[in-house]
Amino acid sequence: MAGSLGEAGRPGEAEDGRASALCIGLVEDDPDQARLFAAWLEESGYRVLLFATAAEFRRRLGAASVDAVLLDWGLPDAEGPEVVDWLRHSAHAGLPVVFLTARISEADIVAGLRAGADDYVPKPPRKSELLARLGAVLRRTGAATADPVLREVPPWEIDTRQRRVLLAGEEVELTDREFDLAAYLFRRPGRIVSREALLSQVWNLGGGVATRTVDTHVSRLRRKLLLDGEHGWRLTAVYQHGYRLERA
Repeated sequence: MAGSLGEAGRPGEAEDGRASALCIGLVEDDPDQARLFAAWLEESGYRVLLFATAAEFRRRLGAASVDAVLLDWGLPDAEGPEVVDWLRHSAHAGLPVVFLTARISEADIVAGLRAGADDYVPKPPRKSELLARLGAVLRRTGAATADPVLREVPPWEIDTRQRRVLLAGEEVELTDREFDLAAYLFRRPGRIVSREALLSQVWNLGGGVATRTVDTHVSRLRRKLLLDGEHGWRLTAVYQHGYRLERA
């Protein structure tokens, strides 16, 4: 399990069949527990990326573009609060984190939350509680919503059912690929998404593919949707990481 990558299939896809499942980073060094928790998540429609150590998590996070993290406290090379502190001072500072650990004393819980975690689930977890807490964290951060219209970034609205984008109530003409790219980015405002993640989730391509096509589509989307800061948001390139839809 160490150093391995686990990824679910396609549960949680959009109604049109395009990939939209949220990705959970599971930082857990126990192989049996990692397999169990990953199975729970995949059954619930999430994709899962596994990280066995803090070093692996730090190294791969930039390309992974996960939507939330389930984090074990006692990793082989770091304590959980250290990982959260690093994360909160990194380019991925807004990433939601839920501790999943056997450290359940009041002092530990307080320390974990003060370090910057969003929630704390004791081991052994109950499946329904773990999924409910994770879902609540994702909803609070705007990553998960049952509404087919995304309104977290006004004046834009992304209608995933009718596959259209409105800017101040006016529809903007986009290609299918541009719409998929917009929907992926607008589900993750304020977060860095890597070119690798976009190639995988929007283009359904693996690694090693030239990323010029991503840059070209991002440039077109920025121009068409006026994501230049004029309306309070801009789509920017983050050097050596990818792109971020951020407040101007």
